[in-house]
This record gives sequence, C-alpha cells and structure tokens, in this order.
Amino acid sequence: MAGKPTLYYFDGRGKMESIRWLLAVAGVEFQEVHFKSREQYEKMLHDGALMFQQVPMVEMDGMKLVQSKAIMNYISAKYNLYGKDLKERVMIDMYAEGLRDLMEMFMRAPFQSPEEKQSTLKTIESKATDRYLPVYEKALASSDYLVGNQLSCADVHLFECILMLEEKFPSVLSNFPRLQAFQKRMRAVPAIHKFLQPGSQRKSPPDEAYVKNVKEVLRF
Repeated sequence: MAGKPTLYYFDGRGKMESIRWLLAVAGVEFQEVHFKSREQYEKMLHDGALMFQQVPMVEMDGMKLVQSKAIMNYISAKYNLYGKDLKERVMIDMYAEGLRDLMEMFMRAPFQSPEEKQSTLKTIESKATDRYLPVYEKALASSDYLVGNQLSCADVHLFECILMLEEKFPSVLSNFPRLQAFQKRMRAVPAIHKFLQPGSQRKSPPDEAYVKNVKEVLRF
C-alpha cells in the first residue's frame, strides 16, 4: 500500500494551498515537510529532488511531482475532479486558469511594498468584480457546478478563491447571488466542511513570519 503524499513547501499558502485543497476534497490524507532553512532547501537541490530547482514538490505514487499545474492536473484526474471527457477538461482548465490569475496576484502581494500591495489589492478587487466573478456567476446559471454535472477542480479553486477574496473584501459577493448559493453548497460538502475547521492543514493568510521564511530560504 502506498504511503501518504508528502508535500514539500513552506508553512504557508503560496502555490501549495490549492494542492492542499484538492487533496482534502478528494479525501486524501497527506503529510508535509516545511522548509525552515536554506540548508534544507539546498540539500533537496543537491539530491536532485526538484526538477527545475523550484517548489512546490509533491511526492506521491512513487514520483516527485513539480510544477503546480501539472501536480493539480494529476490529482484532479486521479480523483475524478477533472470532467468526463476532453471538452469538459478544457472548460475546467479555462475556468481554473482564470482563478489562478487572481490567486497569483494574492500570492505576490505579501512580498510587495505597502504602496505596491495597496495597489495590487485595488486591482484584485476591480478585476474580481468586473472581469472574473461575472463569468462564474453566468456559468452557474443552469447548474450547481461550473462544468458538467459533478464537482471538479474548477469548483474547488473557485471556492478557495472566493474565501481569499472575502478575507480582504467581505462584501465582494453582494451582487452575485448564484456565487453566494454556490459558496453555501460547497461549505456543506463533508470534506470541505472538515477542511474549514480549526486544526486542519488549511493555512492561514500569509504573515510577516511566512514572508521572512520564504525570503531567507529562497534568498530574494
């Protein structure tokens, strides 16, 4: 029997958080190794564990998986979160990529100066309400799911992104009733409800300690 997947990253959200979400929704238990020092990271580089000398890295099924999108696609396909055919998959990818555009702006913000961060947050709010959320509101007009008739990774990413948006902009869904209903349905999914509880492996918003740790390990 294969062991639990092992996630190699920092003790924070970053590019690993969406991977954590997918594993949690799939009901897969996982363990984590957090980088605490530059030496720990350099050892992995020396051992050849990081194909492109980057993290996140997920060790599962006898493989060392890198590149966030490849990791998420593998998990989604393995655990039936990636549609039933090629047409559904490309739609799932389109919706997921839009969400990643927003979430990557969130990931960059903690590493910016206060002025840059404030500008980034204004851009996120504007793009979310004017460009991105209307697309997902429309997609949910005739179904409980973004694509097809079952839960996909796109739905999981959308729920994760909504939570991130509401942390900064509590009323962001005020003009999107279908997204409000979607959020309520997603919260009722047992695996999601469990992951939202205190003590789960879900990470808190990035703080100064996380930023300091990342900068020290990656030296930037």
